[in-house]
Amino acid sequence: MPRIAGVDLPRHERIEIALTRIYGIGRSSSQKILAEAGVHPNKRTHELTEEEAARIREIIDRDYTIEG
Repeated sequence: MPRIAGVDLPRHERIEIALTRIYGIGRSSSQKILAEAGVHPNKRTHELTEEEAARIREIIDRDYTIEG
């Protein structure tokens, strides 16, 4: 189960939807993050590689204000 921004994301959910579990990230922000990271929005959370998860974490840490 990937942990991004202090939130454990559900394993079998699409990453586009799973990112919205992070307070401060909505559907449009999720789509922008995934486009910048080069990750397909229909990919399931458990299918993410460590490299993809690291790119998503980096973008969120750099560009978004989130809770926690």
